[in-house]
Amino acid sequence: MKKVEAWVDQLRAILAVGKESEAIDFLLTLQPYDQAEIINLLTFEERQKLMPLLDDESLAPIFKELESDVITEVVDSIGGEWASGVLGEMSSDDAADLLGELEGEQVEELLELMETEDAQEVTALLTHPEETAGGLMTREYVTVKRDWSVGKTLEILRKIAPEAETIYYLYVTDAQERLVGVVSLRQLIVAAPETPVGDVMSENVISVSVGEDQEMVARQIKKYDFLALPVIDHNRHILGIVTVDDVMDVLEDEAIEDMSRLAAIQGVSSAGDLWEPAYQAAMKRLPWLVLLLGIGMLSGNIIARFEETLETVLTLALFIPLITDMAGNTGTQALAVVVWGLAIGEFRPRDLLWLMKREAGVGLIVGIVNGLLIAVGAYIWQGNIWLGFVIGFSLWVTLFVATMAGTVVPLILFHFNIDPAVASGPLITTINDIIGLTIYFSVATAFMNLLLN
Repeated sequence: MKKVEAWVDQLRAILAVGKESEAIDFLLTLQPYDQAEIINLLTFEERQKLMPLLDDESLAPIFKELESDVITEVVDSIGGEWASGVLGEMSSDDAADLLGELEGEQVEELLELMETEDAQEVTALLTHPEETAGGLMTREYVTVKRDWSVGKTLEILRKIAPEAETIYYLYVTDAQERLVGVVSLRQLIVAAPETPVGDVMSENVISVSVGEDQEMVARQIKKYDFLALPVIDHNRHILGIVTVDDVMDVLEDEAIEDMSRLAAIQGVSSAGDLWEPAYQAAMKRLPWLVLLLGIGMLSGNIIARFEETLETVLTLALFIPLITDMAGNTGTQALAVVVWGLAIGEFRPRDLLWLMKREAGVGLIVGIVNGLLIAVGAYIWQGNIWLGFVIGFSLWVTLFVATMAGTVVPLILFHFNIDPAVASGPLITTINDIIGLTIYFSVATAFMNLLLN
């Protein structure tokens, strides 16, 4: 960040003496991401002065990285006709993503100003749900026929490559435009020019359907180490490709979304949300906290139900924080392992029974170890062996149950196609607090007579 701020100061110094051309030359020596970071930090007036001096081709990769509020501001202030030229230089998927950040009226105006072919491609992408392969794909790809020679294919590739998103994979289609194979640029380069494409292509094509969830698309690209993945319809017609750079964005967004759910924060879905005002951030946290407040009141009700037990053996109150904290911590540990495994596709349906058995074993072991430790500690501290037994036995049972709750709850949600991350840490912690207190006071009540001896 310090480096970007230094660049901003340098750019402002150049603009201050009226050397706009030097400012542009300086900006173009940097990478598009760094250029966008600089523009994000400029004032409204500085952007208005600088951005119209850049050509559409230079602005296209910068627009892709700009913050959404800056894009809206720039389009409003400089004009839709200028912005439509920049959109025309962007790949169709990037242009669709950018339009998705704007208001409806702005989108319609820009589509009308864009060239017909570009507007049609972008409009086709906007019809697909945002978090699917269709919403993620680009329509700039290369298809060839299996009867073409390698020499002819390379000759055509030289002409159309500048318009394609990637040329490392070429997709082979039949007469009905159905996907039948894939050939890499490496395979074409090493093959003899007269060799038919059909002889060097691979017929085992990994593809995804247009309605596939973006997270599943990202997993496929990661699994097979692809640079791109074709998107097809139900007739195997190729509709577009998803490239690895788009998948990187998906993985980041999904990670942020899952982290926000685990922390019981609604609506955090991108890194930009981390910089929002305090009021907006608070509104995303309040719903869960209010719900948990209501559930947490059950803890007080449980203590009230066992008021007589607590009044009789007041020492039991000393260990309430320990029971609730350990229950919450153990449940959250199990939850984190399960949600993480499900999120990366590590656990398949046949593995779930093994996972439950493994976590049951973990619960028993941590329960026994911690139960014995606290039993000895309570006996030494209070000099009452039965108090040590009650607390140790309660903690053992509580930790076992809490571990199983942290395991089973996300698995149940996963079974019903609900994102297991909604079984957030705070929710599991609150539930396990209630479970821990119930077990603790139930055991204490059962051994009341022995505690009083």
